[in-house]
Amino acid sequence: MKFAHLADCHIGGWREPKLRELNTLAFCCAIDTCIKEQVDFVIIAGDLFNTAFPGVDSLAIATRKLRELHDNNIPVYAIPGSHDFSPSGRTMLDVLEEAGLLTNVSRGVANEDGSLKLLFTIDKKTGTKITGVVGKKGGLDSAYYAALDRASLEAESGDKIFVFHAALAELKPADLSLMDAIPVSYLPSGFRYYAGGHVHITHSQTLNNRENIVYPGPTFPNNMTELEKLGKGFFVIVENWVPRTIAIEQKRIVQLACDCTNKTLVQVFEEANKMCETNVNDAIVLFRAIGKVQGRPSDIQWKEITAKLLSNGAYVVLLSTSGVTSSEFEEVKLPHKRQDELETLLIQEHAGKVVLNNKEADAVLSASLLNVLSLEKEEAERSFDFEKRLKTGVDRVVGVDE
Repeated sequence: MKFAHLADCHIGGWREPKLRELNTLAFCCAIDTCIKEQVDFVIIAGDLFNTAFPGVDSLAIATRKLRELHDNNIPVYAIPGSHDFSPSGRTMLDVLEEAGLLTNVSRGVANEDGSLKLLFTIDKKTGTKITGVVGKKGGLDSAYYAALDRASLEAESGDKIFVFHAALAELKPADLSLMDAIPVSYLPSGFRYYAGGHVHITHSQTLNNRENIVYPGPTFPNNMTELEKLGKGFFVIVENWVPRTIAIEQKRIVQLACDCTNKTLVQVFEEANKMCETNVNDAIVLFRAIGKVQGRPSDIQWKEITAKLLSNGAYVVLLSTSGVTSSEFEEVKLPHKRQDELETLLIQEHAGKVVLNNKEADAVLSASLLNVLSLEKEEAERSFDFEKRLKTGVDRVVGVDE
């Protein structure tokens, strides 16, 4: 018995066109490998798309590749992930299921005591029983796990796979400490495989008598930090219940780091310019600048650095300068006070660093703008009306006539 486990494909993600194309190609590569390896079925553990309403191009590509699996007698079993749901609760997976291209295995009914009884989907070829829980943003899916009728799931005989799209508290990486998570005890025991998604890591572990808890990783990194950490995409092929991680190799990654600490703008530019001599041919270049520079970071000609890297053959350049600060704007360390007191202290601290009128007048202006911008949307107020009310308030403060 052999099956593939994919998660977090995020088809249609990335605003940068070349990276969006690589993301799509990574998904296609994973499907092609599944067909080549003649897997019995494919599991997608959430976030097939990056949004509940993917673009036509993204939908067309996903449909074509799922059709290829269908034509090769390889069924697809999936659950919706946190990115697959619209605010109304609709998901494009419903359309794909209606077209016969996949089966949503997150099905269940409510017991008389209010608990949630999940139903199993049985793979016809192997007899494997598959079920799972949908993923929701903001940890809203934790209520489903808390209400699970685990006894009925654990009593079910046969080879079983549980599909989930959530972080597990016991396996959560340190850099994702703020991510909502559920305890591993929320997962029913007695399953042969736990197909995870949502956490973009490659990890396989047996924990609390639950064997094969597997996160395959994304089929392509979803942001610059993930490109730095992962460098490529991944998925898993499981043969006789032994998982094997498959790396999706595409472009090589070149990471460049520029430390701007205590350097002048000229020194920073010269150092960054020298880094452009690195061999970046056909590579994804990740250029990250950090540190406190002497001067305004916005005055550094970063566009020239990007242009030079591209002219030297880089496939694409991602530039991050958010870590560059200036001595002109020192960090303010404040004691614990009420919000209005903190705002006053911050205004007094920074007033005059960018002078519009004079320090006192600028402080009054800043306080007035903060007061207006702190307004909240009222019950049943339309977004258009709320934005108009904010704009009117700002215009009144800065003295702009209607």
